[in-house]
Amino acid sequence: MATYTITVNGTARSVEAEPEMPLLWVLRDELGLVGTKYGCGIGACGACTVHLDGAAIRSCSLPIGQVDGAAVTTIEGLSENGDHPVQLAWLEHDVPQCGYCQAGQMMSAASLLSNSPSPDDAEISASMSGNICRCGTYTRIHAAVKTAANKMS
Repeated sequence: MATYTITVNGTARSVEAEPEMPLLWVLRDELGLVGTKYGCGIGACGACTVHLDGAAIRSCSLPIGQVDGAAVTTIEGLSENGDHPVQLAWLEHDVPQCGYCQAGQMMSAASLLSNSPSPDDAEISASMSGNICRCGTYTRIHAAVKTAANKMS
């Protein structure tokens, strides 16, 4: 066991964990932030997407030992009141069905828009392609990303 300090949603947090414990389990089990979901465990589905120093990453396959001192933003930290343009666009387009993948989808979309405020269709498709939605709401997700981009401009 070792002690790691990470800034989560703007607050410095210390956790004791084995260095190979995935960031996902630190967030969920040690810090009680359950908005980030477990999907596949190998970083292929995107349900566990969070921001690490501003970049979208898969938290299920990133060991805590590699993120000591980093800044992590989870879906809970995207906005205090659920009013981030991506969250509002998700509601406007009624994106979620089962909702399981949506936190990861929104975190990927928010990362895209922070790096490319006016993405074209190809950029949206490429950026969101690593997030799987078993309900198939891809058309609504794509539309919501475009709406969020417009809200942010």
